[in-house]
Amino acid sequence: MSEKSWIGGIYLKEEGGYEIILACLNHYKKRLQTIGSSPELKEAAAMFAPLLQSTARKKIPIIDEVKGKIHKGLLGLISIQSLEQDLEVLQKALECRKADILKSEETGAEYFIKLIGNIQDAKKDNELIEKALIKINQRSE
Repeated sequence: MSEKSWIGGIYLKEEGGYEIILACLNHYKKRLQTIGSSPELKEAAAMFAPLLQSTARKKIPIIDEVKGKIHKGLLGLISIQSLEQDLEVLQKALECRKADILKSEETGAEYFIKLIGNIQDAKKDNELIEKALIKINQRSE
């Protein structure tokens, strides 16, 4: 029986998927760094805010590590396939950017608009994000 191969690695390296994934990882990091200013956190019960902020601080080094692995994989220093173990971080980053684009458009909240930047340009990322979410979850025999 053959082992399944992660298609996401091919997408990342050969199909240029690294561009949208790196952009989303950068966004995710920025979101976590500014979570204290998030309207959602302000609406959360005061007792949950420190927990969310603590969790966010712990995730930032993990995001930096994954970004480093992507760069090393693109340079051929490590196998791009090794990023499959970081699938959860990749998914969270993609979903975070997608959700924040929607929130900036729907709520018009200054926090999200500032985080996203140009909403019209960001909306163009939605199709790329959807494709990336599908591709990084694919495996073949």
